[in-house]
Amino acid sequence: MAVDRLPGVVLTDHLLEVPLDHADPDGEHLTVYGREVVAAGRERDALPWLVYLQGGPGCPAPRPLGRDSWLSRALEDHRVLLLDQRGTGRSTPANRQTLPLRGGPAEQAAYLAHFRADAIVRDAELFRRRLVADGAPWSVLGQSFGGFCTVAYLSRAPEGLRAAYVTGGLPGIDASAEDVYRAAYPRVARKNADHYARYPQDVAAAKRIAAHLRERTVRLPGGGLLTAEAFQALGLMLGSGTGSHTLHHLVTEAWVTGPGGSELADAFLHAVQGHLSHATTPLFAVLHETIYGQRSVDPGPTGWAAQRVRPDFPEFDVDAALAGDGPLHFTGEMMYPWLFDSDPALVPLKETAQALAERTDWPDLYDAGRLAANTVPAAAAVYFDDMYVDTAQALRTAERIRGLRVWVTNEWEHDGLRVSDGAVLDRLIRTVRGEV
Repeated sequence: MAVDRLPGVVLTDHLLEVPLDHADPDGEHLTVYGREVVAAGRERDALPWLVYLQGGPGCPAPRPLGRDSWLSRALEDHRVLLLDQRGTGRSTPANRQTLPLRGGPAEQAAYLAHFRADAIVRDAELFRRRLVADGAPWSVLGQSFGGFCTVAYLSRAPEGLRAAYVTGGLPGIDASAEDVYRAAYPRVARKNADHYARYPQDVAAAKRIAAHLRERTVRLPGGGLLTAEAFQALGLMLGSGTGSHTLHHLVTEAWVTGPGGSELADAFLHAVQGHLSHATTPLFAVLHETIYGQRSVDPGPTGWAAQRVRPDFPEFDVDAALAGDGPLHFTGEMMYPWLFDSDPALVPLKETAQALAERTDWPDLYDAGRLAANTVPAAAAVYFDDMYVDTAQALRTAERIRGLRVWVTNEWEHDGLRVSDGAVLDRLIRTVRGEV
């Protein structure tokens, strides 16, 4: 095991072979990586474990640079495992370079069907049995999609949990993919309204860029196609605490004047590529709608639900915005089929994504009966009008998890865990301890 020392922390690498399909433990295996983090000087202390499940899907755990962010609070009384969920980070990768080894799109889709929350929970349980003395339970902290995984953990293996903490990630356990996006578009519209109220000059700035992209073919530095719809996808950042400001600076610094007149600046295109490219997180796009598939809710395919319901929200139509007086609406956490035509990291996975979109009869992820009988101490932060996770759906789920204590706050946006300097996690820990 490799051991690294950074300011204030000691990091230890852990690799574990896990079954691709936990129902077939003797079948194919893959590697899952976890990074143990402990406060410097406390390496030998008998600290309780806290496993962190990252948002996503398809995103690796954060790479600590020292004792910073929420880790600082966690390390006061925990030994932390940062889990790279299967397919991400230093776990066996799944991307355009590796997936062709599986075969064609059908084989790749069948492989990726084992990369949802249920499998992630089983991977975590194997890590717990290896790392925790006497197989004792540990605590789990789930951010965003990691919260979905935490609710799946409470459904599937509550005996492995000492406490459960969720930040911005209580799923609608009885919501279909279509339900999720019908609730999402109005929330994103409200974030747009907030942005343009804050920066009214961005109405004209955004429409100018969109009109330019309607008239010309624009390529990003990495070869990706920047369409007007791709430009709209920059709205993904509107759900974070500083996203509106970042978007404002981006659109107001978009142009330079060259020999041929005004053109989009290289700096703008490089920055846009950084926000839009899925090169580092391809599974975020490929698997996104699969996380809502459950046969008891909707036995049919997810079927590009975000694209399917979008016409019901005409305020997001680019051409209508350009023809009228209203603002261009940016979109949010929606995955569209055109992504797999415009992003070089996703183009080779287009047929695989289509096969997943057409897949039916997804296994259930949550057990309502088990959640109703929950005995694991649990607390959740629900961010009021969270752009990524519907507040009403989250609160309905909270009512169905016995003993879950909920803190609804508008002090933070969806990234509150990361930017609150430990305050959000501290509140949840103290809640479970009965101190608040």
